[in-house]
Amino acid sequence: MSDYTLQIVNEFLSYIEKERNYSLHTVQAYRTDLQRFNQFCDQYSGRDIDDFNTIDKLLIRHFLGSEFEKGLTSKTIARRLASVKSLFKYLLRAEIVRDNPSIHVKTPKTLKSLPAYLDVKVIDRLMSIPPENTFYGVRDRAILELFYSTGIRLSELAQLNTGDFNPEKNLLKIIGKGGKERLTPFGKHAKISIENFLNMRGICLQSTPGNTPLFVTTKNKRLSKYTIQRRVRDYIRMVADGQGLGPHMLRHTFATHMMDRGADIRAVKDLLGHSSLSSTQIYTHVQPERMKRIHQQAHPHGSTSSK
Repeated sequence: MSDYTLQIVNEFLSYIEKERNYSLHTVQAYRTDLQRFNQFCDQYSGRDIDDFNTIDKLLIRHFLGSEFEKGLTSKTIARRLASVKSLFKYLLRAEIVRDNPSIHVKTPKTLKSLPAYLDVKVIDRLMSIPPENTFYGVRDRAILELFYSTGIRLSELAQLNTGDFNPEKNLLKIIGKGGKERLTPFGKHAKISIENFLNMRGICLQSTPGNTPLFVTTKNKRLSKYTIQRRVRDYIRMVADGQGLGPHMLRHTFATHMMDRGADIRAVKDLLGHSSLSSTQIYTHVQPERMKRIHQQAHPHGSTSSK
């Protein structure tokens, strides 16, 4: 595309980062998707496209088709289209285009796989691994317990400060996606573990600045997302095999165990910080045996016992 068109794309990316508060990871994904789209448009037309109004629904469909031919998954292609749709919504609001051709392009259906999660007994084993007499062990135990107790995201946990932790009310202030704030309760195991780590650091919440990082290195520097992810992954590998081992598995486990024990799906949605209920519905994969018990208890003809 022309320099002008690329400038508009960069302005769009700056808009979603600075005004819509999209994460850097999401912005980079959008950038990659739109670069692929830009390259295809140039190749398809045989020249630089200097006017977004020349892009129609057929061109967008051809782009998706070319991505399919490259062997990409429907999930990746759906994300590519989502990036193009977001761009054209921006262009329409900015009056750069007369209409939005992307609204006429259907999103490819994606197969939703059930998220991997850990059994309660495995969780108990996991929490017993970090040693109780070292800085790393006490800190990592608090991190593991908090992930499991709240379902917090990795990025959210990494930016927590001491002022976000309220042990008196058992509430945690979390800044989620888009800068949205939510209060999430935590259990006694997480509370005890975090207090143990704060005591080890010699921190008194009443006299410590609220912007002090909650999880730190031995040099008292905020723990990075990469370090948290790596250490949690290494711990989970000690008790489980498979793919997707890491903090997100503990988020899945939190949601699954909550749903499996009868938690309302809307409550779980709020606890996870989901903006849409559809994101939470994947956790309705409750155990078949529990479904049988619910049916037997709730349905008039559900009991299998003979009278």
